[in-house]
Amino acid sequence: MRHIIIGGDGFVGRHLAPKLIADGEEVVVADIVKSNLAHYAQARFVHCDVTKPTDLAELGIRADDMVYNLSAKMLSPIQVRAKRHAFFFPVNYNGTVNIIEAMDRAGAPNLVHFTTDMIYGHTVVTPMTEDHPVAPLGEYGLSKWKTELLAHEWRERGMNISLFRPRLIIGPGRLGILSKLFKLIDLNLPVPMIGSGRNPYQFISVFDCAEAARLAWKAGVPNEAYNLGSLNPPPVRKLLGDLIRHAGSRSILLPTPGWAVKRTLDLLDLLNMPLMDPEQYLIADEECILDVSKGERELGWVPQYRDEDMLNAAYSEYRAAIDGKAAAAGAHAPAE
Repeated sequence: MRHIIIGGDGFVGRHLAPKLIADGEEVVVADIVKSNLAHYAQARFVHCDVTKPTDLAELGIRADDMVYNLSAKMLSPIQVRAKRHAFFFPVNYNGTVNIIEAMDRAGAPNLVHFTTDMIYGHTVVTPMTEDHPVAPLGEYGLSKWKTELLAHEWRERGMNISLFRPRLIIGPGRLGILSKLFKLIDLNLPVPMIGSGRNPYQFISVFDCAEAARLAWKAGVPNEAYNLGSLNPPPVRKLLGDLIRHAGSRSILLPTPGWAVKRTLDLLDLLNMPLMDPEQYLIADEECILDVSKGERELGWVPQYRDEDMLNAAYSEYRAAIDGKAAAAGAHAPAE
């Protein structure tokens, strides 16, 4: 079988491709950029912009191909309110339409598609199962929810589409909003929390995401949605406290009135000076914990990475990159 990973040069795709190659599978990576990745010695790369149907037509999808859609515009970099729809929808929704229509023309029925836990909006019931009410709080979550509705329509026409709803994905090569946190810790500044910090916070490792996609293929691409998150996430104050100790920082944690911080961030958002996306801060003090047991029952998927370890590893990578740049700059400095 041939596996086509659309958006495969990105965060999850660069870990999924080597897994499939190790299984002895033929892999094609389709993306708008090509990084210097070792597995391109065994995987074929095809330039593809999902917003252009002609690019997907030239991809040459075949009926027996296994397709993965990992293409997406994410919440980072932060967009001002007026630009969010135009930023997210062309790739996240229209791109998915183009992919599915190209698959339909080729008679290819099998798709693994990543959406987001942001489709749920505010916590109604915790932990959140896949049946939790859906009420996206912004254009990113809405763009992803629209693709799930699209998937439902195409399932009724005979396609097999497995949907994954991950929490914040972290791992080597991606920092996003975490870089702001790490800068505060490096400067030994207070680290404000939205609320008391007693609520747990859940990540998901990029390695666990890649394995979930592989297992969906192995399971025959079930027409189901699956949450992706860690097990036993710790409270925010413990998670950040452990990180501060790991970094050797003198930063302290600063609890805040969650409602007041949110209203302040709302005002900055209205003034086109967003510090965070509303989809991030509006739920920051809620118990947004995904129940991931369905993935274990139906796919045999069990997350392997702890939130504490993931966050500490991300900080260590951040520091290594800074130290490496400093060393490189020093190496080229003229001798005195």
